[in-house]
Amino acid sequence: MDSSDLDVIAIGRSSVDIYGQQIGGRLEDMASFSKGVGGCPANIAIGTSRLGLRSGLITRVGNENFGRFIREQLAREGVSVDGIVTDPDRLTALAILGVRDKDTFPLLFYRTDCADAALNEEDIDPAFIERAKVVLVSGTHFARSASAVAQRKAMRIARKAGGRVAIDVDYRPNLWGLADIGEGESRYVRSGEVTSLLMSVLPECDLIVGTEEELHIAGGSEDTLTAIRNIRAVSGGTIVCKRGPMGCVVFEGDIPDDIEKGVKGAGFPIEVYNTLGAGDAFMSGFLRGWIRGEPLTECCTYANACGAFAVSRLLCSQEIPTWEELQYFLKNGSEFRALRQDPELSHLHRVTTRRHQATPVMALACDHRMQLEEIAREVGVPFERISAFKRLVIRAATRVRQGRAGFGVFMDGIYGRDALTDASHEGLWIARPVEKTGSRPLEFECGGSLGAHLTEWPVEQTIKCLCFYHPDDPEELKLRQERELFRVYDACCRTGREVLIEIIAGKNGPLETGSVAAVLDRLYDIGIRPDWWKLEGQKNPAAWQAIADVIGARDPHCRGVMILRRVVS
Repeated sequence: MDSSDLDVIAIGRSSVDIYGQQIGGRLEDMASFSKGVGGCPANIAIGTSRLGLRSGLITRVGNENFGRFIREQLAREGVSVDGIVTDPDRLTALAILGVRDKDTFPLLFYRTDCADAALNEEDIDPAFIERAKVVLVSGTHFARSASAVAQRKAMRIARKAGGRVAIDVDYRPNLWGLADIGEGESRYVRSGEVTSLLMSVLPECDLIVGTEEELHIAGGSEDTLTAIRNIRAVSGGTIVCKRGPMGCVVFEGDIPDDIEKGVKGAGFPIEVYNTLGAGDAFMSGFLRGWIRGEPLTECCTYANACGAFAVSRLLCSQEIPTWEELQYFLKNGSEFRALRQDPELSHLHRVTTRRHQATPVMALACDHRMQLEEIAREVGVPFERISAFKRLVIRAATRVRQGRAGFGVFMDGIYGRDALTDASHEGLWIARPVEKTGSRPLEFECGGSLGAHLTEWPVEQTIKCLCFYHPDDPEELKLRQERELFRVYDACCRTGREVLIEIIAGKNGPLETGSVAAVLDRLYDIGIRPDWWKLEGQKNPAAWQAIADVIGARDPHCRGVMILRRVVS
């Protein structure tokens, strides 16, 4: 990141969102949850970074696992964490969320004396603020005096340095003490006190963004056009009114006599799956255009499209599109009203948001089970000795690595469970097999549901599946193997794991120049696009060129090909 310049710094809430995964169920009945970074400013920091802006965040997190998760995830997303303060006395905020139906989204805030609510003016570093073109404040963080003072300080510094100020009204009545503690879903409660406070902030804002209800509280009227006029009376900033499925309307200068006469962008009719986080995705898209000086119609189009992605998916920050994904959508659209069901968009989202991986990777393969059992029988030792051997392998790999990136191991969970833990502690790249050793047709070692099995595996483990597959195999055998390979691929995509597919063709037929390329082409045809391939050595450069041509044409986001080599002393 360019240390001399940031496009935007967001200030305010950061939390860990805990999402119930049973859609349509009550929070009372949820059996499993997923985790992600949440809080309006944190979401926008991630969203703008994904869309190509250089973003930063000012917030507080706890000195514990969830606080470290937020800091690490923001860094992975390319967000500057220079403004994040670790609070030694308070825990990171939590938000528990669910999807009951298309209109009901239960939401509980766990924010009693939480870290981000303790933000104060000492946390505002003038040098950090001066790096930004735009400072984004949030309405919720004016609800407490200390954080309000902190935001006003940041606004003054930004304006003095020639920067601009944007506000996301982000009105949560229960965080202002205007709704019961369990009413996190509540979006509007009238309050003259809140209106008065916001009206004192708006004159210093160059961009004001809110839903109709949020503009009602900011402008002190439940008639949207009147509220917008009231805001214009105190602020010359650009006013953006978010209107849900109707997109948005933007006002510069005088307010017309009809709300429909404002500036608009393209709209995207899609299925509404979950509205939580849609506003943060919208704001990310709008800022992408506004900060770069693009026409307001383009800003609206970006914002509407990003909002469409968010409402069609389950989570918050994780679901905001990347710039490549957004551009693909704007150019090609989608035949799916539920964008999460579009395989091309889902693939683009997955591969453009996955964790960074240093390449090339040199990995020591020690995921053998059957072969090591045979050796144990030959020398007359119990199989338990295999586990000790595998831990020794990790020690050896760590010594060779010497702290450098791009080293790893292939390790199984049968005899290598302890070795897997050791490898994780050492930060090695890990590939872990799911296939039943030696099976043809392909079978899985776990039995039962593969997807359910993978939920127990750490996310940093790449899932490896070996398949003995030749292009001249009988059609029935190929179809069965393809079905199982697709199960692996689908399970990994749904559980957020990377997948490595190993193809060995030469064991069951002649290995010609185009043999392996033909296998890969057919697997791509049925929708399998693994993060990695692992392939046997080829006889000539033409075979490798054919493989490279297939991968380049079918999935340019493939991380690469691992080549099986045997080291002989």
